[in-house]
Amino acid sequence: MESLLSDISKCDVCASKLALGPRPVVSASKHSKIVIIGQAPGRVVHKSGIPWDDKSGQNLRSWMGIDNDTFYDPNVVALIPMGFCYPGKGKSGDLPPTKECAPLWHPKLLTQMHNVQLTLLIGAYSQNHYLSNRLKRTLTESVKNYQEYLPDYFILPHPSPRNNIWQAKNEWFKNEVLPTLQQTIQQIIKS
Repeated sequence: MESLLSDISKCDVCASKLALGPRPVVSASKHSKIVIIGQAPGRVVHKSGIPWDDKSGQNLRSWMGIDNDTFYDPNVVALIPMGFCYPGKGKSGDLPPTKECAPLWHPKLLTQMHNVQLTLLIGAYSQNHYLSNRLKRTLTESVKNYQEYLPDYFILPHPSPRNNIWQAKNEWFKNEVLPTLQQTIQQIIKS
């Protein structure tokens, strides 16, 4: 695994597409129990080099009911984005993740992790990649029917503060989905 992570850290396959240049951000261990597959690092994460080191990460850790030490322990949680580098700024937020990373690196990472008990698919990019034909018509419908994807996948919207309006309109997410997520995470951590 260390050799693979070293190879990923040197990856420059899509360097010509990246305004700030390549800086792959990933954390994993062959012992990881939970895999989080998100979109791509934002500008803050690109600068720090620490996955989910922003407001979205704070929200995600709160949703999961875990502290920073647990979240950043690769023996517990693997943090694998769809695009490993910051894709740059678009008209209405960050650009989509580059398409090269997931097919190039995900299979190599996931085949080395033999203790994975749950994969969190954060946002539409990871959900489309892993569950395309099983998804509902909208992300909201898919998240509302999250139980259909268990025990392998737990699907979630992106935890960006931009989604606070969505959360306010969909109180069932806070009242029904998050307690199940937290209970599932705690069971896995204790196992």
